[in-house]
Amino acid sequence: MSQHETSPYGPWHGTTILTIRKGGKVVIAGDGQVSLGQTVIKSTARKVRTLAKGGVIAGFAGSTADAFTLFERLEKKLEQYPTQLTRACVELAKDWRTDRYLRRLEAMMLVADKEASLVLTGTGDVLEPEGGVMGIGSGGNYALAAARALIDTDMDAETIARRAMKIAADICVYTNHNVVVEMLDSAT
Repeated sequence: MSQHETSPYGPWHGTTILTIRKGGKVVIAGDGQVSLGQTVIKSTARKVRTLAKGGVIAGFAGSTADAFTLFERLEKKLEQYPTQLTRACVELAKDWRTDRYLRRLEAMMLVADKEASLVLTGTGDVLEPEGGVMGIGSGGNYALAAARALIDTDMDAETIARRAMKIAADICVYTNHNVVVEMLDSAT
């Protein structure tokens, strides 16, 4: 049995990734902890990055090698469908679901450009977060709850993301306080 089959968190139990869309900005934040079982292997991993020459931001939860494969595939789809994030993600999700190699990848992604924020899963889902807020990974629900509680305050998207990530890191043992934030101007 693989490690994720015995985990109560499923295959995406080693991180927290959060996206917030508010006040003309879109943010994706991720912690830096990489865990193997109950051992912290690295505390400064970068799970959030820019794609498409800085026009798209993305964060992943899951196996690092699998996530980098998905980043590469998404980058290629964005080259095929420039400025069409949703179309590129739908095409990636189709490949992810039907390709024998990709089907085995264990990761989830949050991606955003100036117009859309999306969640991608290996089951073929491409979903737009409700209210512009979404969290994935083991601490994702903690960060999501905190962000939803803060979204109607006068805080900006980055401040909300940093506060929500701190709350998640205080609760989830697979999430640390080493947070990377990428931000874009948003159409909304």
